[in-house]
Amino acid sequence: MATSDPEKLMIKADKLTKLSLTRWSADWRNATLLYEQAAVGFKLAKDNQNAKTAYEKASKGQEMLSSPWDAAKHLESAGAVAKELSSWSEVSDFYRRASELYTECGRSQPASDALAKGARALEDASPDEAVRMYGDACAILEEDGKEQMSFDLYRAATNVYIKLERYTDAATFLLRLGLAADQCKATNSQCKAYLSAIIVYLYADDVKQAEKCYNDCSQIDAFLSSDQSRCASKLLSAYAEGDVEEIKRVVQSSTISNLDHMIIRIARKLPTGDVSNLKTGATKEEEEEPLDENDLT
Repeated sequence: MATSDPEKLMIKADKLTKLSLTRWSADWRNATLLYEQAAVGFKLAKDNQNAKTAYEKASKGQEMLSSPWDAAKHLESAGAVAKELSSWSEVSDFYRRASELYTECGRSQPASDALAKGARALEDASPDEAVRMYGDACAILEEDGKEQMSFDLYRAATNVYIKLERYTDAATFLLRLGLAADQCKATNSQCKAYLSAIIVYLYADDVKQAEKCYNDCSQIDAFLSSDQSRCASKLLSAYAEGDVEEIKRVVQSSTISNLDHMIIRIARKLPTGDVSNLKTGATKEEEEEPLDENDLT
């Protein structure tokens, strides 16, 4: 039926949902089928505006038929089309509504995935909403005891914050990743997250906060006895002593080389021009190559 005229299908479907003197109840079953066929037809014709409308109406139809799963699927399709139209507020709305419908089905993973899809679509156009959606996606998984599935989402949000040069926010998400890893006994991921947060603070010229972060994380035995802790200790000692060569050696270590690429990238660009100024909290000279967005993906 995809070859049928989608506009005529929409008109016919709309009539089936409207009450009249001769129609006392809406025929949502047949109307929904027509909306779905129209959506496919509009999509094939690259008529994204009408495809979006058809998917949204098909979703409403599935809700009326008590099928929240299928309704959510159609909203995800509407969200993908809204992205093509650069309709960013609708992208957020469609994926959030899809997530709510998956939650109604008792399916935390698809509910989280829907938010993550929306977040990825919004990273460049609406980064603040993207990180909110990533955070909400993580929360859904954690509430269902699936913390390990949230790790990549925390990393994605951290990536967005680093692109925005909002380093305190980036470090906060890394610490949240560490907490999630602790909940599911993923010690290696936990220790990597803590070392990564310390590196982010150092890149932001906040040695004092990096030291505080290290001291706080060292209260956790798993981190205190880890390679990541020893690496962080060496790095902070090198800063305290103003030892530029030692900083360069530490950032080339295998421990740092095993971190996420975005963290390796900023670690290799840690300020080493005048570490004595950094010790007193002075701002680093803007002499290093700016981060390339392609290196953060």
